[in-house]
Amino acid sequence: MPLSYTDYYEVLGVPRDADHDAIRRAYRKLAREYHPDLNSDSDAEDRFKEIGEAYEVLSDAEKRERYDRLGAQWRDAEREAPSENFEDFFSQQGFGDGTHVEFGDDLFEALFGAGRGRAPGPLRGRDREAVLELSLEDALAGGRRRLTLDGRDVTANFPAGVRDGQLIRLSGKGAEGRGGGPPGDLFLRVALKPHPRFHRRGEHDLEVELPITPSDAALGTTVAVETLTGTAKVKVPAGSSSGRRLRLRGRGLPKRGGGNGDLHAVIKIVVPKQLSDRERELYEQLAAGPDPDSDSREK
Repeated sequence: MPLSYTDYYEVLGVPRDADHDAIRRAYRKLAREYHPDLNSDSDAEDRFKEIGEAYEVLSDAEKRERYDRLGAQWRDAEREAPSENFEDFFSQQGFGDGTHVEFGDDLFEALFGAGRGRAPGPLRGRDREAVLELSLEDALAGGRRRLTLDGRDVTANFPAGVRDGQLIRLSGKGAEGRGGGPPGDLFLRVALKPHPRFHRRGEHDLEVELPITPSDAALGTTVAVETLTGTAKVKVPAGSSSGRRLRLRGRGLPKRGGGNGDLHAVIKIVVPKQLSDRERELYEQLAAGPDPDSDSREK
């Protein structure tokens, strides 16, 4: 009967002379892609196990040497099958419950360490991820939020200036460990909620409408602008039209390397709904244009 042979280099998509770092990178990429918690394809779990088996062999110098030298008969040179604990490892991980997992180096180090001819030891719990929704004001000021995840109450402190998409790590708040192993960590991914007045412009800048009267737009003025932390004064140049942007430096959202983005006040000319008799008279004069007799007298 011909022996079953799997080309582990082909499984990981690496050349036969690939070094350890290249094998590790290929494995991490494929493991993320085919992890059953992240991939709903019917063959994802089988593919994931095949990838893990290939990494188990090619990442171990002795096993790789036997595999390269003996091909399909390489396992005959081992006293114990290197993957005898493979199924036990996956059953203890509880794959398939739909939990989103962020892989850490500890998980990759442990992934096939238990399958090297010995019984698996304590296993660290899986890291978990959840979304933490914050208003722009809360994200700028920082604070504390109480969450209920999987029936457990978790208190999360988030720093001032936290950014959209930023991960906040809560050590030991992930899934419980196996066999006496420590729990994993919980990662909260910040999601900034839409604001009723401020609109995000790019990653760090904000926009806010600045309503002014036609006379202020024509003659110029100084007005107060609402910001996330209070109000600020801005000068409106004479002859401004709707849509003109006035920039307030440093009044936006925090930047990764320090400092803040800008706040853009967008002019919106607002006409009064009710006009007094005097206002109506003045608007009518403007609509009529210059007085020709006035031009003659000036000459």
